[in-house]
Amino acid sequence: MSRPPFPPVDERTAAQKVQAAEDAWNTRDPERVAAAYTADSVWRNRDRFITGRAEIVGFLRQKWARELDYALRKELWAFRENRIAVRFQYECHDESGQWWRSYGNELWEFTADGLMSRREASIDDVPITAAERRIFGSRPDAERGQLLPIR
Repeated sequence: MSRPPFPPVDERTAAQKVQAAEDAWNTRDPERVAAAYTADSVWRNRDRFITGRAEIVGFLRQKWARELDYALRKELWAFRENRIAVRFQYECHDESGQWWRSYGNELWEFTADGLMSRREASIDDVPITAAERRIFGSRPDAERGQLLPIR
């Protein structure tokens, strides 16, 4: 199993990896997302430590069961050889109807076959009103490559 583009990444191929990850996560399909990671991939997600595709799938199922109408934007921050740094924002609501915007940074490391072997994510959640939302579903083509606002 492989996932091009392959390391070492340049600006174009790193941006392709970031957009592919955004597109996959916006499907909210745990199996599709997990297929981009090595079988023994290691994650730190906030305060959770996850190892392997089966745990990734389980984690994502739980995540999207509570983070309703989840929609994500990712932005390439930096890259070098087989590593990419990403900043992201996503919005969702909980079962009570409270909307949230989550801000975060991820550090990614890839194997030679283009699969992600390591993901470290730091994420902060901010309550917002429905009127403050700005992320609605998958990114339209016209918005690809646009920078994320700080707030």
